[in-house]
Amino acid sequence: MKNYKNFKKSGNNTPLTSPFTNFVETVERVRYSEVDQMGVAHNVSYFEWFEIGRTDFCRKKAIPYGEIEEKGYYFVVAEAFCRYRKPLHYDEEFIIRTSLDEITNKKAIFSYQLLKKDDKSLIAEGYTVHVVTNSKGEVTSLPPEIFEKFIKD
Repeated sequence: MKNYKNFKKSGNNTPLTSPFTNFVETVERVRYSEVDQMGVAHNVSYFEWFEIGRTDFCRKKAIPYGEIEEKGYYFVVAEAFCRYRKPLHYDEEFIIRTSLDEITNKKAIFSYQLLKKDDKSLIAEGYTVHVVTNSKGEVTSLPPEIFEKFIKD
């Protein structure tokens, strides 16, 4: 199976870097509902944090998800991956760094880094691949006015 950037094959500790130099950072804090009995964040929470980062990325780039959906377009997750490096604990602050690695009129790939707020050490990294669909769930193309907002720096 071919994975984005051969992510699973790379055995090094190099953080995922985006070919785009612009990224959005969102500060979050681990909530009680996101941890187990030992106070360690659940693995599923990382994908929810990726979603928070992606939503914030779009909002800060003047492309709120709500606006895209109002026009009848949706970004459906086709693939998601997370490499866990260090655990997060209850009430710990961290940064979600989100960038857009690739965009076409039918597909978008976002990459993420979760960093400790205090020392910026890497907690986790990953990506999501999204396919553009219409309200019927059929693959379609983004209209030029939305696509242009994504490629504009």
